[in-house]
Amino acid sequence: MSKKVVAMILAGGKGSRLQALTKKNAKPAVTFGAKYRIIDFPLSNCANSHITTVGVLTQYESVYLDQYIGNGEKWGLNGVRSLTTTLAPRQTDEGLSWYKGTADAIYANIEFMDSTDPDYILILSGDHIYSTSFDEMLEETVENNADCTIGVYEVPIEEASRFGILVADKNNRIVEFHEKPAHPTSNLASMGIYLFKYSVLREALIKDAKNKESSHDFGKDVIPMLLNSGARLFAYKYRGYWKDVGTIASLHEANMDLLDGTKETNLTEIFNGLKIYTEDQPCHPQYIGSKAVVEDSLIDQGTVIHGEVKHSVVSRQVVVEKGAKVDHCVVMGNVTIHEGAELSYAVIAPDVEIKKGVKIQGDQKHIKLYAGEEK
Repeated sequence: MSKKVVAMILAGGKGSRLQALTKKNAKPAVTFGAKYRIIDFPLSNCANSHITTVGVLTQYESVYLDQYIGNGEKWGLNGVRSLTTTLAPRQTDEGLSWYKGTADAIYANIEFMDSTDPDYILILSGDHIYSTSFDEMLEETVENNADCTIGVYEVPIEEASRFGILVADKNNRIVEFHEKPAHPTSNLASMGIYLFKYSVLREALIKDAKNKESSHDFGKDVIPMLLNSGARLFAYKYRGYWKDVGTIASLHEANMDLLDGTKETNLTEIFNGLKIYTEDQPCHPQYIGSKAVVEDSLIDQGTVIHGEVKHSVVSRQVVVEKGAKVDHCVVMGNVTIHEGAELSYAVIAPDVEIKKGVKIQGDQKHIKLYAGEEK
């Protein structure tokens, strides 16, 4: 299909619910699945969809994220006919002007989008875990002559009040939108994935920017405005694994899903048969000692294990000493776990040392975060 699609990835959220993990780092740069960064997923999804122009909108603690994204080489988006660039908040005479909302972030980069001359703009979040191609979504958008197609995910009706909920007719045309309704009548939750005709998006953003009563958010303002104006909005039902990893518990759960043996959430299903591209750091191979115990775990390069690791995801350059026990944990990079330490149902921040005999014990409902003494 010859339609030109430009992707804009919203990667500037503060990520305060991830606590210490985002104290010095942007949320999309947080490690996932031992070897990846969260931002790898939306960027790989663009590469797998042959979307060759990508703008990544950064804001809070963006230095490492800017360096990591670079020119898009890791995802094959640095060719002669492709472009990946990070887009920081605008500079004014008064200093840095933070984005006021998701719609304002896109509006602030209208000049960049104009310069790429797109037919469609695909708006994505930088902190969701899923693996897909957007080809089918684009096909449906063109066939429906849609002004905007919104990715939706079917959630249990008892959880629907946590999301922006769409009501669609038999042709998937959206007829109602409710932001976190107290009594939802649908289970179609917005994924924060929007595929707009650029002409429609541009006009809507300018109108929203002039509205002093607006919070300049897609879900709260732009989508309801378009719906009320009679625009052709359609739902695209996403079928596959998808997880918003905005909290310690959801980040832990998504990592544990990689180890799940069920069809719905095992490693093969999550990656959906597609490649997820990431940085290939030079590292020693992992070493597992002769008396170590490792069960049902993902272990990245450069890790040395002499103790016990069960049902855990362990990132690169971690040391688990003899007598240490790690169970149902997510261990970020460059961590040392000393003899006798016991960890269960926890997320361990990067670059920390867990001293001899320390016990960090959570459970399935209460995931612990340890961000203790830095090395």
